[in-house]
Amino acid sequence: MYPDHTPQRAVEVHQPTPIPPPVVHPAPVVPVQPGTVPTVASIVLPDGRVVTGYAIDPARPEPVAAKPAVSRTAVNVALGGVGFLAVCGGLLLLTSFIAALTAFIGQLIILAAVVFGGWIAVQVLGLSGHKGSTTVNIRRAVFKRNHFLG
Repeated sequence: MYPDHTPQRAVEVHQPTPIPPPVVHPAPVVPVQPGTVPTVASIVLPDGRVVTGYAIDPARPEPVAAKPAVSRTAVNVALGGVGFLAVCGGLLLLTSFIAALTAFIGQLIILAAVVFGGWIAVQVLGLSGHKGSTTVNIRRAVFKRNHFLG
């Protein structure tokens, strides 16, 4: 496990301490008398059997407070405000996009000018001192086509 040049260290193993499970005591059941004795109802089923039991009132939901009426003018003003904010946001994004596009095109033009200018500089300055270049002296040239003799 350890390389040869490293001294061996003693390994100490720690055993976990078990946690005893919690003791659950059931709560004592206390019978509660209802405030009033409910009425007993009996139902006769179609096959003749009789079912007897207590009638349970259905749970009634809490009454909902009446909502105040919202005027159509308030709704139209709110919707108009949301529409106005959406248009302003769209125009802001459009303006930002146009500005970014303009800057990008400007950088492309500058890049093209630098590349083209570098190519021109290499053509003019780079080939003048190399072997294999041809120097033409126009005063001594002989133009055979037009019969100019120099």
